[in-house]
Amino acid sequence: MIHIPKAEYTRRRKALMAQMEPNSIAILPAAAVAIRNRDVEHVYRQDSDFQYLSGFPEPEAVIVLMPGRQHGEYVLFCRERNAERELWDGLRAGTEGAIRDFGADDAFPITDIDDILPGLIEGRDRVYSAMGSNAEFDRHVMEWINVIRSKAHLGAQPPNEFVALDHLLHDMRLYKSAAEVRVMREAARISCVAHVRAMQASRAGLHEFSLEAELDYEFRKGGAKMPAYGSIVAAGRNSCILHYQQNDAVLKDGDLVLIDAGCEIDCYASDITRTWPVNGKFSPEQKAIYEIVLASQEAAFKQIAPNKHWNQAHEATVQVITAGLVKLGLLQGDVDELIASEAYRAFYMHRAGHWLGMDVHDVGEYKVGGEWRVLEVGMALTVEPGIYISPDNQNVAKKWRGIGVRIEDDVVVTKQGCEILTGGVPKTVAEIEALMAAAR
Repeated sequence: MIHIPKAEYTRRRKALMAQMEPNSIAILPAAAVAIRNRDVEHVYRQDSDFQYLSGFPEPEAVIVLMPGRQHGEYVLFCRERNAERELWDGLRAGTEGAIRDFGADDAFPITDIDDILPGLIEGRDRVYSAMGSNAEFDRHVMEWINVIRSKAHLGAQPPNEFVALDHLLHDMRLYKSAAEVRVMREAARISCVAHVRAMQASRAGLHEFSLEAELDYEFRKGGAKMPAYGSIVAAGRNSCILHYQQNDAVLKDGDLVLIDAGCEIDCYASDITRTWPVNGKFSPEQKAIYEIVLASQEAAFKQIAPNKHWNQAHEATVQVITAGLVKLGLLQGDVDELIASEAYRAFYMHRAGHWLGMDVHDVGEYKVGGEWRVLEVGMALTVEPGIYISPDNQNVAKKWRGIGVRIEDDVVVTKQGCEILTGGVPKTVAEIEALMAAAR
């Protein structure tokens, strides 16, 4: 299995500390365990920022970074080894493992944090933290600050500046290293295999969850512990619901099925959408809509390259989709005027994509100084145009109603343009029909 190498985590911490003000400290907590119901926990998934800096997979942990500290710049508070708890819950790294296996310069038991951390903060001018994202941890930070303030009359020096860590960290996460792209390629590869399997399994009479099971099988078989997000398997009119997740309807002959699903590897997401006919053969109307969406995606790919801005890909999809809808008679009027009035939004109501990385809708600003962000090498994003004709849309002929099509791929910006990570799933009408015919 492909993973982010340990040296990369070290490099990230160094890069973050290089951006921090002198005599400052950064404090970041691990994700809390989430309760599913009563005493049953959700599968644990580390906070993305915490994972990005440490690769440490356990809860009840806190990263502390102190640039220039003589006794070590990277301190990790974590759970101690505990033979009884490990018998129930699995092995822990402990403080020794935090240093040996995860690169900490120093490590302390999480139970000692209230005694130790105020001393580390004291005398530092500035505190960087993930303010606002974890109310309980924010309260702990203020408690530690107040411990220092209570000793000010004895000469203790509390920090006088508090800065959100997100801005520095999230800008770093926007640029994917070669190691990150390798992991994302692997997540994409596994997800491509899963989509192909679902296409091959598609039959009238199955349920949406039948295809979801095929996806889950390939995800786990490929080494992914979980989907990157709740899988969308939407057949018939459900394909017009953007975030449909019931996944329990019956697949009907003559309907389309839209699957939006991807796994994550080492906390890096893939995100693929494909739409195909349940019975393996597009109707003329389905094919007409599908071809417009596919053409709009191809137009978007051409607008993803260094020095092009974020919105150019979206603008390309709007142009192609609007012109296509006019040609089919689903919109009437001048294409430019319809775009200006956003008439296309009755059929195409979302944007053409989003940043992709450790979060499926990844961090990073889309605008800088009020202007669309200029694309640079290493940025990763999705390209996902769609057309959705509501089953209840009385403004179009009945033959078009209930058709929902979305096509989504993952790309990384390269020096020449962009690399499509998810090309392993058939996408043209001919390719899809041929694959499904061969599976019957």
